[in-house]
Amino acid sequence: MEQQAKKERPKRGDEIEVTVGDLAFGGRGVARADGFVVFTPDTAPGDVATVRLRKVRRRFAEADLVEVVTPGPGRVPVQCPFVPACGGCRLQHVQYEEVLEAKRQQVIEHLARIGGLTGIDVLEADPAIERFGYRNKMEYSAAPGPDGELVLGFHRRGRWDEVVDINPCMLATGAGNVAREAVRRWAVDCGIAPYNQRTNEGLLRHVVVREGVLTGQLLITIVTASGPDDLVDQLADRLPAEVPGLVGIVHAINDGLSETTQGLPSRTVWGRDWIEEQVEVEPGNPVTLRLSAASFFQTNSRMTGHLYRRAAEAAGLTGGEVLYDLFSGVGSIGVALGRLSKQVVAIEMVPEAVEDSHGNAERNGITNHMALAGDVRVVLREHRGQLPEPDVAIIDPPRAGLSGGACRRILELAPKTLVYVSCQPATFADNAKRFVDGGYALEWVRPVDMFPQTPHIEAVARFTRA
Repeated sequence: MEQQAKKERPKRGDEIEVTVGDLAFGGRGVARADGFVVFTPDTAPGDVATVRLRKVRRRFAEADLVEVVTPGPGRVPVQCPFVPACGGCRLQHVQYEEVLEAKRQQVIEHLARIGGLTGIDVLEADPAIERFGYRNKMEYSAAPGPDGELVLGFHRRGRWDEVVDINPCMLATGAGNVAREAVRRWAVDCGIAPYNQRTNEGLLRHVVVREGVLTGQLLITIVTASGPDDLVDQLADRLPAEVPGLVGIVHAINDGLSETTQGLPSRTVWGRDWIEEQVEVEPGNPVTLRLSAASFFQTNSRMTGHLYRRAAEAAGLTGGEVLYDLFSGVGSIGVALGRLSKQVVAIEMVPEAVEDSHGNAERNGITNHMALAGDVRVVLREHRGQLPEPDVAIIDPPRAGLSGGACRRILELAPKTLVYVSCQPATFADNAKRFVDGGYALEWVRPVDMFPQTPHIEAVARFTRA
């Protein structure tokens, strides 16, 4: 019998037609072709698409979208003219209900694949209150355009040296867009050269707009290379009249090669270097938080109150519990839940954030709040036996999750209930396995969509000690 010729495997540069099944973590469409998986951005579930293979491995390939041959039922028209060039809104083209379910499924898959945890009750994802115009902090990059003109926006997807000029940004609030454009006019009028990352020449590097969405207060930080301060000082004569709600202008200097807006020497040009924002966990009884230019806070103000209500639900607070707020930042969770607790112990690495935490508790009349500075695992070890025993610990770690040492200290702490607020399902799955191996049961996980139009996933999880 004549042997059947083996079909040649596709290679880099080939164009193939695929049918997209679902969404992978990061927002790429997933298709299966010739025995391997093909990941393609800008595709939606159900799409029949022509894609060009960019990277081919034994079990998978990465591709770029060439053409949508037949749109799937999960595809919707994008509303922003800068999609897909801008790397921010990677899921505007996907029906919102599809995105919510995909995020839920990605939590389930991470728990199973990384944590080895199956059969976990991953609840239906909570939808966002607003799908556009929700971000309270925006960091815009400045760069020279094709003719040397100022471009102010976000890096082109996949490029470190090219910026897409954005006006307006649909994720920013109306006030935030007004603030960015006021800074643009100042830079153009004063002839300020944008910073060129290739040549390391130019002055203006970043514009950071931070907003108290529920208070109407705005703070603008201008990040420049070293240069004449008097140009930046002119902002004090212009912006207060052009930007409603502006309470401060900060000037930060970055002379390094890294494109960062954090940890830079800064000065206050006008007004003050902080804003206030409100969080409402108890209906009609919000807490007001002071946020400095560099402090961390959730980027979706209206959903933050909802997220903390989910955390309080997971904690089962009745007013008689000792609550530990770990990785507390400016104390937002502990202060917001202080009235529902007997006592709050907050631990945070950054000393300035701990000071903010003290002040936020005092200004809101939360007298049962104690804030300690230091690494969680070190503070818990050094203060063992000196602090009240916790009934509940709420953990809100950075994207990298908890270290093995921090997990061990928390297991030694042994609160009856652990509440984990996660912004990265992979690190959450790893930490969840450590807690389950340490004697806790993962009762449920609730995804909360804090970042609509993007693939980012926030979730609240409840663990109880067996």
